[in-house]
Amino acid sequence: MVLHIQFGVLPVLEQKAPARGRRRWLVERLEVLKAPRGLQRTGRFVVGVGCAAAHGARVYWCARPGGGPYRPDPVINDSIESPGPARQGVLNMFQSVRVGGRAKPEVLVLGKFKGEKLDTTSAKHDTDGWIKAASERPEATGEAGVISEVTGSSGFDRTIIVGLGDKDSFEPGVMRNVAAAVGRRLAQVKATAFEADFAGVLKGRRFDTRQAGRAFGEGLGLIAWLADEFRGKATTVAERTKLSVQTADDAFAKGIKEGLGFAEGANLARTLSNRPPNICTPDHMASEARKLARETGMKCTVIKGKALTDEKLVGIETVGAASEHKPCMIRLEYRPSRVRKGAKPAVLVGKTITYDSGGLSIKVGGGMRGMKRDKDGGCAVFGAMHTIATVVKPDFPVVALLACAENAISEVAYRPDDILTFRNGVTVEVTNTDAEGRLVLADALVWACEKEKPGYIVDMATLTGGVVVALGKVFAGMWCDDDQLRAKIEKASEISGERVWRLPHHNDYREMMRSVVADVHNSAPVREAHPIQGAAFLSYFVTEGTPWAHIDIAGVHATERDAGCYIAGPTGYGARLLASLIEQG
Repeated sequence: MVLHIQFGVLPVLEQKAPARGRRRWLVERLEVLKAPRGLQRTGRFVVGVGCAAAHGARVYWCARPGGGPYRPDPVINDSIESPGPARQGVLNMFQSVRVGGRAKPEVLVLGKFKGEKLDTTSAKHDTDGWIKAASERPEATGEAGVISEVTGSSGFDRTIIVGLGDKDSFEPGVMRNVAAAVGRRLAQVKATAFEADFAGVLKGRRFDTRQAGRAFGEGLGLIAWLADEFRGKATTVAERTKLSVQTADDAFAKGIKEGLGFAEGANLARTLSNRPPNICTPDHMASEARKLARETGMKCTVIKGKALTDEKLVGIETVGAASEHKPCMIRLEYRPSRVRKGAKPAVLVGKTITYDSGGLSIKVGGGMRGMKRDKDGGCAVFGAMHTIATVVKPDFPVVALLACAENAISEVAYRPDDILTFRNGVTVEVTNTDAEGRLVLADALVWACEKEKPGYIVDMATLTGGVVVALGKVFAGMWCDDDQLRAKIEKASEISGERVWRLPHHNDYREMMRSVVADVHNSAPVREAHPIQGAAFLSYFVTEGTPWAHIDIAGVHATERDAGCYIAGPTGYGARLLASLIEQG
């Protein structure tokens, strides 16, 4: 709701407003008010105030002195929370975001910390005093993502002053959400170019200008993604503009460009995640991998059919046997033109179950809903490879292995009590066909150890509901005994904002997975340490001494609400984390 008011009038009207129906009473009167005669001559009046849904914050904007007649702006955007599902009947985000360009920026974006005045660099833009006036109003709290706005000032159509929160707690995650708030507002006013000037306000911060630019670029890129691929005639899709970002700070510009590249990889993961199982089959994933390889110069190999049998990839073959959409393992390889001497490949493994019915251990009730996203580990690896090949470009090889299958039901479906013999000789008793992800991952892990001779392996999977119970939807669970690899992942987590939390990995948990008729079973009969069981099982398929980490993303791969950089739906979690890991060498 936006209330269009005149300066100094609101307090008077608030005193007269009835207790019941107060907001409606105010709106009916405020929207028809004209400027007082004395102000009308000079043009010095506030032309609007908006209520931002997040935190009950208000957003206001001022007219330029002598700036012409009063024209109400459209509804102001929520500051941190994005438009909810009910407001997505009209979709109007950006078609693309890029750095630079020749277009004259219509909007200037400045930053302000909570409780502080505008910095001297930002103040230089304030040729008529209205930016300062807007920044000092009580409503301009400086809370992260809260926007104050001035129209027609300092040579721009509008100036946005965005809150950066407390300066002592300012970090890249805040900058991402700030960028998302700015992006939403720019989309609302259909801006095509804006200038960002954070040089003064970022001076002396804990992280440098380039890092800040990268976080800003990630936030802009992530908020630009929409779940609109399958919208039909019942949804109005507004024309989407191309947005260019301009800044005089070269380091900030370089950071934005990097951030947009990292966001592009995450958005690719989100797009694949959102595709339904009747479209996004194992063959579809293979087709997309080939396309990515052509576009980025990577190498793609798809192992399917008889080749799966020949390579003894029994987990993938067995899990996918019941589906009409046959399973495969996709191998993507990035290889630089010059490989650093002695460098071993990093291997990224992704669980890519394109749909999970549970198999004969069928999911009941609403348990199948959303199981198109059981492929999100593979989607994250896929998105990471895009960023690795186009932005990071390391001087060592990176191999991705996507274990693709649909866990369906038919007369040839695998059963509880089946025993499988894997490539490395380990035998597995199937006790639950709904614990299929670890079976396909086992194949990829054995392949990685035997065929790729890796420097390290990281696998990513929506593996257990237990990790959601343990960590909620804030952290992914991580299991890693190698101190060096664990430190790199934790640093990548800090850089990307995709949080991980280390959980224990002890031999006693491995003993829980022992079977009385085979070497191990795929699911223990007890619920104890449920998320740890998955990691313990997978450890039987990693060669001793190979640095390896398992990351369970079941709680963080999707969100049910609009917040920060994301709308409800897939988050692309892991794509930026893995690319940031590879960036460290």
